[in-house]
Amino acid sequence: MHVTLPDGKQLDLPQGATALDAARAIGPRLAQDALAATANGDLVDLMSPLPEGANITLVTKKNPADAAAVFRHSLGHVMSQAVGEFYKAKGYGPQDIKRGVGPAIENGWYQDFDLPEPLREEDLPEIERIMREIIGQGLDFSRREVSKEEALAQFAYDPYKEELIRELPDNEPITLYQQGDYVDLCRGPHFPNTGKLPPAFKLMSTSGAYWRGNEKNPILQRIYGVAFATQKELDEYLARLEEAKRRDHRRLGKELELFTIDPLVGKGLPLWLPNGTILREELTRFLREQQFQRDYQGVVTPNIGNLDLWRTSGHYPYYADSQFDPITVDDEQYMLKPMNCPFHVRIYASKPRSYRDLPVRLAEFGTVYRYEQSGELNGLTRVRGFTQDDAHLFVRPDQLKKEFLDVLDLTVLVLKTFGMNEVRFRVGVREPGSDKYVGDAAHWEQAEREIIEAADEVGLPYTVEPGDAAFYGPKLDFVVKDVLGREWQLGTIQVDYNLPERFDITYVGEDGQDHRPVMIHRAPFGSLERFVGILIEHYGGDFPLWLAPRQIVIIPIADRHNAFAETLANEFKAAGLRAEVDDSTNRMNAKVRNAELSKIPVMLIVGDQEEARREVSVRERTPEGHKERKGVDFAELLRELQERYRTRA
Repeated sequence: MHVTLPDGKQLDLPQGATALDAARAIGPRLAQDALAATANGDLVDLMSPLPEGANITLVTKKNPADAAAVFRHSLGHVMSQAVGEFYKAKGYGPQDIKRGVGPAIENGWYQDFDLPEPLREEDLPEIERIMREIIGQGLDFSRREVSKEEALAQFAYDPYKEELIRELPDNEPITLYQQGDYVDLCRGPHFPNTGKLPPAFKLMSTSGAYWRGNEKNPILQRIYGVAFATQKELDEYLARLEEAKRRDHRRLGKELELFTIDPLVGKGLPLWLPNGTILREELTRFLREQQFQRDYQGVVTPNIGNLDLWRTSGHYPYYADSQFDPITVDDEQYMLKPMNCPFHVRIYASKPRSYRDLPVRLAEFGTVYRYEQSGELNGLTRVRGFTQDDAHLFVRPDQLKKEFLDVLDLTVLVLKTFGMNEVRFRVGVREPGSDKYVGDAAHWEQAEREIIEAADEVGLPYTVEPGDAAFYGPKLDFVVKDVLGREWQLGTIQVDYNLPERFDITYVGEDGQDHRPVMIHRAPFGSLERFVGILIEHYGGDFPLWLAPRQIVIIPIADRHNAFAETLANEFKAAGLRAEVDDSTNRMNAKVRNAELSKIPVMLIVGDQEEARREVSVRERTPEGHKERKGVDFAELLRELQERYRTRA
């Protein structure tokens, strides 16, 4: 057999040769350094037979991305072995421990267990110690192919492995991997030896997880670990995690009194507190101003709709798993709305439309409801009731590209306004062969082509992602990187030929005939709840002046300065700025400290001298640190803050 190397050279090898054989044929140094390989783009380990004619690359430490995926998976197996050793010391046998799946994931791995007694967080350091012992033993990973019958016999004690094995095709080879006396069902790939695994890893946490993600199945115990090629990378990752904890929107949301989630109200249904409501209103005001400049028309729609509306749109049953059950009212069925778009279609259809009327741009901050499993709910970023900054544009085909580009421009403007400048663009298209999409194939091809042409026209860098389309049309997603380097999918633009067809909406063209409009679905924020959750963490609660719920606090040095402070606060309020006076009995330093903890961007100190001259001492929070100014004329400061608020600087 022969394989082809990255430089195009062919390597002749005996039949059944492995990647390790290929490395040895090239040279002893490479055989020593090789950790894994790729064959026709797929990761394989050094023990796996290579396909005839494969294009191969040997993976060493010089291929960090490929190496990381393999050593993280291998460390998962080492951890699984260490868990067995841990329970062995407690008197349990190997068959007392059942194992679910254990894949490598971004930055690490996890493994699910059905354990004879729960593992505690405080047990993780001991598991980690055993892992390091196993690594120090330099155990070889070996690979063995077995029949389905052999695999079932090997794992007869483990119902989870049995379930996985029985689902495999009868003619597909099943692979087992072994290091030391630990054997597991696995596709691989793995490092050749535990001694080659990097020591820069840490077990992070344990939690419950339903078997195969189904809440009707047993809950297993999941252990998470992280691993990197170097200790420096691990230390940087752990430091980012600590910073993420400091910025956690759930903690800051409570401290800054932005929102609360009350179990008596219901899981995943946030209540906006007064401070959070101000933040939310500032966001909606900003977007409404932008929409006004672009001739959008506001609409308001109900929170429930007749089930036939959702049947016509295709949301029911296509999204049945993420929708709340229908409600029967007067022999009719209704449903909490999961989407705003069918309502907007019916508003468009409420009167005849001419080609001169288009484009019609309908916008709504509409609250929708979707069923999320309890274990997936997370503060504001994963909820069951949320408000979308939704708009639907009904356009003639000849208007589509111009309108799409305008929506693209608006979405980029929104993200830049919040300092979200690292954006990745993703074109979601159909997954070939899937039956989860509705509509004519020609319309799909046309919509996909038009999105890509529009992106190319403005030089937008993008990737094409099969399977990421909505069920009714392709889309352009905006994937934003925050200050911690985490990616979030925020705004989206979708091109839709299908809903106009399903609802049979038309406009009268210049020729006097009925024509079908095209829809553009658009949501720059995505949802206000999720966007606010991300903003809280992006800013760490230190919002810019225009967004801060509490903008200005005036701190009198003594009680005799309270009246002057109230006068200044009233002048700020008359100018449209949010100001308050701390007239508590606390000492001045304590008042400053309280304002700092509340992350109020502007603090003004007033005493005898300031009152006599109508001045203030200013202490401001900025991204670079505190900025202090003394003897600032109040009228000048008022004009400055007004301008910063007006321009959203």
